[in-house]
Amino acid sequence: MKKKIAVFTTGWCGEILSEFLAGMYKALEHMSVDIFMFLCYPTYIDSASNKQGELNIFSLPDMENFDGVVIFGSGLNFNDVLDDLVDRAKKADVPVIMQGAKRPGVYYVGSDNYSATLSMCEHLQSKHNVKSIIFLAGTDDSLDSELRLKAVRDYLADRNMSDELKDVFYTKWENSAAERYINNYCKTGKPLPDVFICANDGLAMQTCVSLGENGYSVPEDVLVTGYDYLDDSQIFDPSIASVDQCFTEMGAACGKLWLDIISGKDKSDSLVIPCKFIPGDSCNCYEVRNSDKMRRRIGRETFTKRSQTTYFNRKLNLIDSTILSCLTFQDFKKNFHKLLKENHDYEGDSFHVLLEPNFGLSIYDPTVRLRSSGYNKYMEVVYSSEDGKIFEDELFTTKNLIPGYSGEGENHMYTFLPLHEEEEAYGYIIFRDLMTQVHNHFLQIYQSRMSLVFDKFRHALSLDLINKRLLEVMRRDPLTNVNNRRAYEDREKHLQSEINSGADIRFAIAMFDVNNLKLVNDSRGHEAGDMYLINACHLICNVFKRSPVYRVGGDEFIAILTGEDFERYVSLFNELNNRMSPYSDTLPLPEDYISIASGVSEYNSETDMSVNDVVKRADERMYHNKAKMKGQILGAM
Repeated sequence: MKKKIAVFTTGWCGEILSEFLAGMYKALEHMSVDIFMFLCYPTYIDSASNKQGELNIFSLPDMENFDGVVIFGSGLNFNDVLDDLVDRAKKADVPVIMQGAKRPGVYYVGSDNYSATLSMCEHLQSKHNVKSIIFLAGTDDSLDSELRLKAVRDYLADRNMSDELKDVFYTKWENSAAERYINNYCKTGKPLPDVFICANDGLAMQTCVSLGENGYSVPEDVLVTGYDYLDDSQIFDPSIASVDQCFTEMGAACGKLWLDIISGKDKSDSLVIPCKFIPGDSCNCYEVRNSDKMRRRIGRETFTKRSQTTYFNRKLNLIDSTILSCLTFQDFKKNFHKLLKENHDYEGDSFHVLLEPNFGLSIYDPTVRLRSSGYNKYMEVVYSSEDGKIFEDELFTTKNLIPGYSGEGENHMYTFLPLHEEEEAYGYIIFRDLMTQVHNHFLQIYQSRMSLVFDKFRHALSLDLINKRLLEVMRRDPLTNVNNRRAYEDREKHLQSEINSGADIRFAIAMFDVNNLKLVNDSRGHEAGDMYLINACHLICNVFKRSPVYRVGGDEFIAILTGEDFERYVSLFNELNNRMSPYSDTLPLPEDYISIASGVSEYNSETDMSVNDVVKRADERMYHNKAKMKGQILGAM
């Protein structure tokens, strides 16, 4: 059985994360080990409930089932989450390696941001005579961001220039925060600093854009620097002067450290990887590196990426249309499974969609609540394929994580992503060996789109069921529990549409009027009158078992006779008459007394232009029968 390493992080820093994973994967290639990465995409500006829904994926694995835990801290800046992961791993006695963050008793792998930042400051002052600085930081609890800020402060303090740090603004890693800061700063009319040092390349690129929108040019009016040396920042105009943190080397060091730990070799608690400042266009060093070659390469790849994006969007649209066209949860499972079975080019031969077992139940019963923390003991398998082999069981034990996983064969990286709406957990999806999609954020798009369409389907079907129930209530007579006049009018419209279209239909309208209701009400009270109506209605329904019956007035009912009831309506009316009490208006009436006047008329396609034509004849015959029962006229019905 292969070893297993659990990796925890967020995916917003996709490029550096993929570099780190590639380095770690390479270091472990001669070891039989699989990487299980638990990935999510929360932000600082998310609602607390949405953040909970994303981070809940970290609660999925049992740490005892792993041989090592790696926390990529450069993408995970929530201290309470870091502390929880470390505590769980320690309780399971599993070695923990943290990158970009430190905790007591935990192995650390990081980059020498401090020295690289000192080199940056030295370059900016000696080469460009920079004095005044504004630092756009990440968060005040980020180890890397605070270490970079400390290096700037120490450099200035050593030269008695501390006052030249004009401002420190915490962006919480949000580019929009940097945009607001630059816009507000420019509105003050204060002179620009000599340089904006930004805590990552994303903030640096946004700073350049925002300065340009306010009429300033980089590097002509002000210099800008960043960190991470991303591909995007290298092809940006101006290319960003940045610190290369060597994440590939960092990942390799992490993998090697884990191998040393499990083999019992002597190892250091802390590994710091050298990194370096690389000048660029944004600090007015055009001659240091030529970004045009990379720009041409990226430009050449644009066509392929555009084609891939087009296919990807079509696949997402197909998923949307397939799911949202389903009218039941069973249809949803069947159709979605069929879609992925027939078309999984993007997802690959190892892909899994697992739902909370209460997801389907919550559609039909609003009292069924979905979990907001952790996952249920079992998951419902919507689609599961491992190495092309479909997992056939409907339920799967959650602690095993991956249906069909054998722990044999080549090394793989499994990526787990949450499906949720706000804090409500829907389930999770698993991709395998899609390193490129970590880099380009396709996984995040897939995950968020899948969560959204599942949520739309769930709420649409729930609302549809609620509407049907409300409609059923609106169409139901509360006393007799048969259909009411509104329901009859809807059915009448349907029959009329059949007549209008010339359809070959056969039906009859039966009219019923309950005799002596007022007499029962006056003599015994309205409760007795209600029971009398109920008993009369039961008799009609028991005789005309295959026909819908409608209460259309206080004591009036209509039945639409089709099929066998239509073919046998003469004998059925005889049965009705035989089961009724003899007509009487003399008090006291018997307890089981039931008397109903009735009339029936067939639809004649040659003469009847409307349902109402049939109703009129049935109504006339019903009153004729009522008069006969009262002895006012003679003759048969």
